[in-house]
Amino acid sequence: MNFLAHIYLSGEDDQLKIGNFIADSVKGKQYLNYPEKIQKGIILHRAIDNFTDTHPIVRKSIRRLHPIYHHYSGVIIDIFYDHFLAANWGTYSEKELQEYIANFYNLLERSREQLPQKVQNFLPIMVKYNWLLSYRSIEGIEKILFQMEQRTKFESNLHLSIKELKEYYPEFENEFHEFFEELQTFVKEELLKLKD
Repeated sequence: MNFLAHIYLSGEDDQLKIGNFIADSVKGKQYLNYPEKIQKGIILHRAIDNFTDTHPIVRKSIRRLHPIYHHYSGVIIDIFYDHFLAANWGTYSEKELQEYIANFYNLLERSREQLPQKVQNFLPIMVKYNWLLSYRSIEGIEKILFQMEQRTKFESNLHLSIKELKEYYPEFENEFHEFFEELQTFVKEELLKLKD
């Protein structure tokens, strides 16, 4: 899952959201340097990633892309799934997506000193181009994939995967909904463990 899903799955706890959001920039035991609630957000993020990476529905989505995009297929599916969350936001939240995202950006601005340097560096660009809201449209996803492509070491043609997204849109969307229902159940159980 990508940024939007990780934030959403953190529920209403701001510190948990921050931890879940920054987790990819926190390596190994570095998470122990953060306040307890942020630590729990990082742990939750890692559990979500492990559940996602090994799930048969996600593997099915990835296999559809693998012959063309190889090891980048998982990265692309993370973005596709965030697209389906944003595009179907009303199914999962009563809050309006734009307001939800604006509140999250404000939280990050207020918490800037708690963010790793890497996150502080890309945050202004993320807000300026409103990455999270752009997940909602296919055009927005294409731009994000193109930007990601500029940062890959080898020619990845990530943005070309929009062709497969359009071609297999109903299949990817159904797989997302089926998987996300299971993921939400998993996260509820993980949150209960983290409360102990």
